[in-house]
Amino acid sequence: IAAELHMADAGDAPVRPYSTRETLEAATAFANGLGDPSRTKLLAVGGDHSIAYANIRATWERRGRPEGGLPLLHFDAHLDTVDTVWDEKWTHASPFIRAIEDGLINPRRMLSVGIRGPLNTPSDLDYGKAHGVRIITAREWEVGEGAERMDAFLAELGQDEVYLTFDIDCIDPAFAPGTGTPCPGGFTSNEALELIRRCAGVRLAGADLVEVLPDRDPTGCTALLASHLLAEILALDAVAARS
Repeated sequence: IAAELHMADAGDAPVRPYSTRETLEAATAFANGLGDPSRTKLLAVGGDHSIAYANIRATWERRGRPEGGLPLLHFDAHLDTVDTVWDEKWTHASPFIRAIEDGLINPRRMLSVGIRGPLNTPSDLDYGKAHGVRIITAREWEVGEGAERMDAFLAELGQDEVYLTFDIDCIDPAFAPGTGTPCPGGFTSNEALELIRRCAGVRLAGADLVEVLPDRDPTGCTALLASHLLAEILALDAVAARS
């Protein structure tokens, strides 16, 4: 990777402890102040999935506010298009409904891979489906129905940049227990690495890896796997830079 890219740790984004929305606004402003937008991309690490909204907004602004929004490649156990949870609209359950509403991502160019598990309500998936979000469930991937559909999505992207968001809970808790919303029936560590490698050739607009909660995993295996996944995501950009 080092032969193709230069990387820098920009430090921690600010937090507004009593307001999720103000935290996301502060994180967006922080990300927008990092480096020359024409030469740098953003990779956000850590925190719950609400931070994806901030990094997507900053990426969308730094990439010239593309009309219609960015394509999105989403790995997760959950679709994260729930409108509200406990009367809060800016939680880790809602980053993509907010991003769609604000025109930051194009739902008809969004693929969610690994979806599974119980829902809060029977309508949790309705918004995404109604807006054209494509879904590959963990079961569909297991029985061999997902790979061809994912490859077709990647081919459709062509030379367009895509934002990649990776929630660690798409991985089975047997391999990544250190997360806030573990859900059995997910990918193995090796499958997760292969999912990212399958994306070789895509042009990234930006990315994030989220929902790692180390204090729920005394073995440290979740953080170790997350660090390897981050290297694989960075390698995607290196491959694209070389082509």
